[in-house]
Parts: sequence; structure tokens; C-alpha cells
Amino acid sequence: MSKAPEWVAAFRSGVISPFERVQLAPPRGFRDQTVRQTLVPAGGGEQVRVRLTNRYGRVPLRLGAVRLALRGTGDAIVPETDRAVRFGGAGEVSIPPGGDVVSDPVDLPVEAGTPLSLSLYLPGETELATFSHQPMEIAYVVEGDQVSARALPGAEEVAARFYVSGLDVPALEGTAIAVAFGDSWFEGVGTTMGAGRRSVDALNARLKRGWVVNQGIAGNRLLVDEVGEHALARLERDALSVPGVTHVLLCFGINDLGLPGMAGQAPANADDLIAGFTELARRVRDRGLTSLAATIGPFAGAIYPGISTPEGLAARRRVNRWIRTGGVFDGIFDVAHAVQDPENPDYIRPDFDSGDGMHLNDAGARAMADSVDLATLAL
Repeated sequence: MSKAPEWVAAFRSGVISPFERVQLAPPRGFRDQTVRQTLVPAGGGEQVRVRLTNRYGRVPLRLGAVRLALRGTGDAIVPETDRAVRFGGAGEVSIPPGGDVVSDPVDLPVEAGTPLSLSLYLPGETELATFSHQPMEIAYVVEGDQVSARALPGAEEVAARFYVSGLDVPALEGTAIAVAFGDSWFEGVGTTMGAGRRSVDALNARLKRGWVVNQGIAGNRLLVDEVGEHALARLERDALSVPGVTHVLLCFGINDLGLPGMAGQAPANADDLIAGFTELARRVRDRGLTSLAATIGPFAGAIYPGISTPEGLAARRRVNRWIRTGGVFDGIFDVAHAVQDPENPDYIRPDFDSGDGMHLNDAGARAMADSVDLATLAL
């Protein structure tokens, strides 16, 4: 007898605190406003559950109404698909400081790659919002309760995502779910805004079964809290506890080597990075999951002051040799080799460079996705 479908992750959004010392995008709050946001599930199902978060909030977060629909064009929805999202049968919900909520199942069939619009009405004055700061999607903000409005003319456009941590769908037992756990090279900085052209999107386009959800956070580091909690601190919540997870793809290191230089500090040393990667691999393996690690991409051409240093680049080369030969992970994907300039391997190939010397454009993101051996991924 076959088992009933189980709820698994169809979409994830890595979030950070608005109160961090370093901010790569301005945090904000809301008062008597509707926020409409685009969510693109990597997998589909006959129903969907919405996950909302007040993870870094210091006061309760009140949501006066939440609705979900298929997205139309821009800020518009497809009206006949508009559904109320309820929590324990109620249309309103309060999320305590540090808390998360999961909605009741919503009877709205969703398909992989088909954009959804999630509308949140925030009736009171919020503090600064828990948010995803570089999601490569636009949020639309208007005054008052307009969660059911077909379109939002005159909406303020904000390049961030607020209070959303994910979507779940029911899937058959055995559906493989990979978590792309990493930094901006997963989150998609440098790729076309809103076009689904991130490396994780390109990887999903290659898969015949199962899918990959994205937990990349731009600026995130392996060893130190700065932009978001560091990888070892958020591994359990953002990867190992994701419903249905079978594989964890790891992409870290570039920010440990580059970001300290912006503050006049020395980059992380290779031994510390190797120890951190080894601990990540151990914890993934101890949960019975498959780990795949990316080599650290080139950044010699970074336009940001202090990022590219001889010490950081030397550490990158050493860590990459270890990733390729150390045998610690179940598999690797050699992103560095796939996107490097053959004549200058510490630099991104010119036709893959987003323009800042540190991030990939759409073509580079596809090359990153193509570096993953699907046989090794086994999806």
C-alpha cells in the first residue's frame, strides 16, 4: 500500500536580521500597508502551505490578512486563483518574537517554475522586518489592506522579500529535495532581476525528478556572523531541518576571504576554512544526507576596495585543491574551473562576469549549474 504524500519544501528564502551591523540592503518596517511578493516554487503539488517568520523580531508581528494567488504581470494577480491563507482556521495571525508559523493547507494547485503572489496585510506599525535582502525579485508595497486587489497601481517597488521563509507542497514518498546552502552565488546576485536565471534556477531546469530549494544569503560567511548567521550556526535550521531534504549543496568561502579586506582585516586562513568545511560535511553525513561542495569562485577582479588580496587568493587556491582531492564530501562541483578565465584563473571569465569581478551574470550562473554532475547529485 502506497503512503500518503508528505509535505516537503517547494520554496525557501534565507532571511537575515535587520539589526545587523553590516547591511548590504536597507532594512525597513511597515504600517497599515500591504506587501505583495513573488515566490517561484521549485516543485509543485495540489496544495501549498505558507511559512512566515518573525525570526529576528523583538516584538510580536501581527498579520491582518494573507492571500495567495498565481501571479499575473508585475504586481497583478490572476483573480480567479486568489485564495485566503489561514492559520488554525483564522485569517489573522500573530507571530511571537523569534517565531515562525506554518499556514493551513491552501487548495491552490501549484506547478514548478510558475510564479505565485503572496500578499500580506500589516495593520499595525511593525519594527524593522526580518527579510531576504538580495532575492532578485521585487516586492510591491501599497497603503492599506489591498491583499485582494487585482493590481497595485502606484505601488512602491522594493528589491527585497519580507517575513517569508518558504512554501511546502505534498509530494510522493521518495521525492528527492536538495538544499542549495550558501552565499550570493546561490542567491543570484549579478543575474537578471526577476527572471529566474540564478544558478539554482538553471540547475532545476536540468533535473528530471526532485528539485533544489535555495537557501543562499548574499554576503554570508562560513565561519563568522556578519551578513546573516554563519553557515555552521544556521546549518540545522536552514538545511538539515528542511522538510524532505536528501542532499545539501554547499557554496561558501568567498566572503570569508574577501569581505574582511573591506574593513582592513586579514582574510580567513585556509586551515580555518578547511576545518569549517570538514565540520559541515560531518554534520550533513551524520544526518544521513548527501553533501556536495562547490569550489570557491574567482574574485581577483573584484571592484570593491579590499576584497581582492594576494593572501585571500592564495588561500582560495589552497582550499580549492583540498575540496577537489580531500574526499570529505560525497561529491563536488568545480565552479571555479567552470567560470574562471583560462588565461587568468583568479579572474571570472569576461563573458561570465556580472561586471563587478565577483559575481556571475546569467551565462555564468548557467555554467555554475552545468558544473553539477547530475549522476553525483542523483536527482
